[in-house]
Amino acid sequence: MGERHVIDPITRIEGHLRIEIEVENGVIKDAWSSGTMWRGFEVFLKGRDPRDAWIITQRVCGVCTTVHALASVQAVENAIGLQIPDNARIIRNLIMGTQYLHDHIVHFYHLHALDWVDVVSALSADPKKTSELANSFNPNAPRSGPGDFARVKAKLAKFVAGGQLGPFTNGYWGHSKMKLPPEANLMAVSHYLDALNLQGTTARMHAIFGAKNPHIQTYSVGGVTCVNDLDPDRIAQFISLLQETRDFIDNVYLPDILAVAPFYLDWAGIGGGLDNYLAYGMFPGPGGKEPDSLWFNRGIIMGRDLSKVHPVDVSKITEDVTNSWYQYSKDGPLHPSVGETEPYYTGIETDKKYSWLKTPRYDGKACEVGPLARMLVNYASGHESTVANINWVLGKLGVGPEVLFSTLGRTAARAVEGKVIGDKMMDWVNELISNLKRGDYEIFRKPDMPATAMGYGLTEAPRGALGHWIEIADHKIKNYQLVVPTTWNGSPRDGGGQRSAFEAALIGTPIADPSQPLEVLRTIHSFDPCLACSVHVLDTKTQDRYVVRAVE
Repeated sequence: MGERHVIDPITRIEGHLRIEIEVENGVIKDAWSSGTMWRGFEVFLKGRDPRDAWIITQRVCGVCTTVHALASVQAVENAIGLQIPDNARIIRNLIMGTQYLHDHIVHFYHLHALDWVDVVSALSADPKKTSELANSFNPNAPRSGPGDFARVKAKLAKFVAGGQLGPFTNGYWGHSKMKLPPEANLMAVSHYLDALNLQGTTARMHAIFGAKNPHIQTYSVGGVTCVNDLDPDRIAQFISLLQETRDFIDNVYLPDILAVAPFYLDWAGIGGGLDNYLAYGMFPGPGGKEPDSLWFNRGIIMGRDLSKVHPVDVSKITEDVTNSWYQYSKDGPLHPSVGETEPYYTGIETDKKYSWLKTPRYDGKACEVGPLARMLVNYASGHESTVANINWVLGKLGVGPEVLFSTLGRTAARAVEGKVIGDKMMDWVNELISNLKRGDYEIFRKPDMPATAMGYGLTEAPRGALGHWIEIADHKIKNYQLVVPTTWNGSPRDGGGQRSAFEAALIGTPIADPSQPLEVLRTIHSFDPCLACSVHVLDTKTQDRYVVRAVE
């Protein structure tokens, strides 16, 4: 048996994640992923008005907000058979697209980049050579002159001289597996700071039709409520902010991926993990019939076979709790429509129960979800923009599509997806403008709420496949279940011992120094975990669940 090492908590993620690894001869032999806080949303949604669920569920997280709001209103609309107006579909697509652009840029620069970039090394960079490097990847790169990089270097030196690194604290600087030259590190640090400023741009874009960011206010069962924002000035402002964000993706984000990847091509063979990839699809087109109208395809890749995309049968989704801190009143895994959320904490025992995450399966199989899954399903489906952009990136790197099944592929897929979505968003803007010019301002249809109904809403969060299931009885929520991306990827083994994506992806990873587990962070961060969506708070000593009321 190898040595056991625990990383708790994993930082630069949303929520609380514990990773335990077993290392033998410098390689990870086994791994265990534990979500260490409990989520109680399914419990306290019971008895509420179904039309209020979207407001509550988006507060499961401060990052994945819009996506839960969308899955929730779709679940209720599916249950009652309501078709929303075309303008509402378009506006929801624009809000969702903005969420993706914001999320992917933040993930790469502020959560994941420091796994590849040695910030302290940038202090020895030559600003002139850094400028030459940046312009070699893109002559349109903003703020890429020698003076620009000299100012960033001086700012960084001030951080270090002051005895702290500010936003760059807690990195594994000087780690033997950091491979970028100083000039590439300085370029990346500069773009890290640029991306901080861009967060404000995409947040403002999100708020134009969503009213605020995070936790939008303008969704509703039946459509959207932002009719006062459908004027030329607001739409022009949206277009301006969209173009600024797209310029950053084209001239900074994608070029940075292409600049960093050649130094880490060994990671194109590390962190692949599972062989099955699931995507629910998103961005409905006119008519709204799913999955046929979805611009991003719904499907499953099995056994890494890109020659065939299998259709998704929602009835085949189950959740197992064999190794989770829950108990079921029935035997075996349950479909989310009849799911139960009964906490049963026993302590961390990696051979028994060790996580608050349930274990989702599709037809009994473990599946990875997320940007890589979406890009693979689109690529194998012949999705024109996805195919063109993936082939362009692969061509620039001189590699084939087999490298996508890896930590590096997962990271690159997110950047490609940002490009694909950003380019499409102007089409939706033009659709909206065309409808308004025809005098069509309908954005909401009043729902007729039945006493009893059941339904589900499927969409894609930036982190992967997201589903909400609802059962309505006596006009109230009788049962509600969320199956979120990190539940798919970060869950413990199922009853048959089958690992989920986090655990599987870590197997076989070389570890240079277990006391500085940089390699673990690279793969885990490539999934962009969100444990807040997956788990929440329970008192482990008393089993008490806490009720918090906001009063005026």
